[in-house]
Amino acid sequence: MDLGEFGEFLRSRRDRIRPGEVGLPESARRRVPGLRRDEVAALAGASVDYYNQLEQGRGSQPSEQMVAALARALRLTEDERAHLYFLAGRPLPPRHGPSAHVHPGMLDLLERLPDTPAAVITDLHATLVQNRLATALLGPIPQRKGIEASFVYRWFTDPRARLRYHPDEHDHQSRVFVADLRAVSARRGGDTEVRGLIRRLTSTSSEFAHLWAHQEVAVRRADRKRLMHPELGAIELDCLSLLSEDGSQRLLWFTAPVGGDSAEKLRLLAVVGSQDVQTSTRNSSAAP
Repeated sequence: MDLGEFGEFLRSRRDRIRPGEVGLPESARRRVPGLRRDEVAALAGASVDYYNQLEQGRGSQPSEQMVAALARALRLTEDERAHLYFLAGRPLPPRHGPSAHVHPGMLDLLERLPDTPAAVITDLHATLVQNRLATALLGPIPQRKGIEASFVYRWFTDPRARLRYHPDEHDHQSRVFVADLRAVSARRGGDTEVRGLIRRLTSTSSEFAHLWAHQEVAVRRADRKRLMHPELGAIELDCLSLLSEDGSQRLLWFTAPVGGDSAEKLRLLAVVGSQDVQTSTRNSSAAP
């Protein structure tokens, strides 16, 4: 990779972004035209020292995950993102994988929902990015690659994937996941990634194979869930989806239905989430 050009490109993209565009407060006393280095580092989940090294053309080659995080933090277009990967000496990740480029419009909407658990996922249910409340509700994004990044795959192959769902919900969620996957398969023409996922699930999960044979199809746009939180217990929530124009990504957000105690539990979730973030910050190292 060319560390010098990589750093110059980061600086040029940082200078063009106003803080308000990424959910940061504006200030009349700012000394730079765009974002500060520490702000980009925070948005990308990197240490300030490491990000400084990247801009200065020093340090080690950034990982694919770090390049993806920087592209999101700097709101790069698809062409700019591809250029960043080229400069980093990293292969451009698959369009639908866990490192896929988040649609800028989806990211903008996500940041406008700070008081609502929300996330952007792929059509195969790999989480790309989620806000603090979604992390508090669902747990951190699993660091999985390939087919294992798909929550649909983990749902049928790893019992731990179901722990956040009330046991009475499991059969319903299984049917919904399978019907949604069939709709995705039709829309994507059964491409290699989708065929591979279906083939693996059919061979490893008798539950999936049985449901797949029923030929049910339905795009998942809205649902009511009972989620199990380790501290707050069962929380009944409405889960809504907004699909991107090409259907490859979805913005999910959770709201409390009228009546019951879900609204109060969401307010408590904000407190629990803040405590978790503070604990994580105290225990984290300086390395990215």
